[in-house]
Amino acid sequence: MPYTEFQNKKIYYRLVGKGNPVLLVHGFAEDGNIWKHQIDALKKNNLLIIPDLPGSGLSEMLDNKASIEDYAEVIKGLADEVIAKKGEQNDCRFSLIGHSMGGYITLAFAEKYPELLNSFGLFHSSAYADSEEKIATRKKAIDFISKNGTEAFVKTSVPNLFCEETKNEKPELITQLLDIAKTISPEALIQYYEAMIARPDRTTVLKTFTKPVLLIAGEFDTAVPLQASLEQFSMPTISMVHILRHSGHMGMWEEVKLSNSFLNDFLSSLH
Repeated sequence: MPYTEFQNKKIYYRLVGKGNPVLLVHGFAEDGNIWKHQIDALKKNNLLIIPDLPGSGLSEMLDNKASIEDYAEVIKGLADEVIAKKGEQNDCRFSLIGHSMGGYITLAFAEKYPELLNSFGLFHSSAYADSEEKIATRKKAIDFISKNGTEAFVKTSVPNLFCEETKNEKPELITQLLDIAKTISPEALIQYYEAMIARPDRTTVLKTFTKPVLLIAGEFDTAVPLQASLEQFSMPTISMVHILRHSGHMGMWEEVKLSNSFLNDFLSSLH
């Protein structure tokens, strides 16, 4: 797996397929393997760039505090290295799609570098800032992680990312996600939480971005409630919106074929 560097830290990424560049950004307590079921479906017509964010997977954690904007700069550096080398700037715009926290990073990138994108997508994510209630929940989680470590935390949190149907019929998915989440250090998880708490509202990005936006929500998502997603569906000027009716927060695993269909339809519509 190739890597780039950001702030003297190694950032690993997967490079698969050929065609139009698409950068897929994973979320909190995940790594790039979260997109494993999408690769075969998308690689025929798209050059897929799938990083492990700093502190996840094979990538090194950033020093000190990090912000969502810092992680967006990681994406910028990766895009410059992998995509911008391929031709003139106008010929190498790309699609950026983020899951959960990856969606927060996607929005921060779209706010600062809209000219580099031909589209972006939010998969189970939100442009809203954290509410006071959400901040309090995240701070409790930080305290729990500090005292008990990663494994104890993810054992309690990861199952809640899946809907009841998935828990009953595909319990192996919970185990698979736990296997990824357990590899992330407590320090990295806390760094992510602090970055998410500090991020601003970016609904203006949804409202002012002039190119296509993909929004995918899960009907039973407890991390990003469906009502919040519905409120944002009408914000973009050009949008493709979908609700996964048998998913919680992990639709790319819970409803693989339908998720891949949504992604393919969106990416195909751009060209």
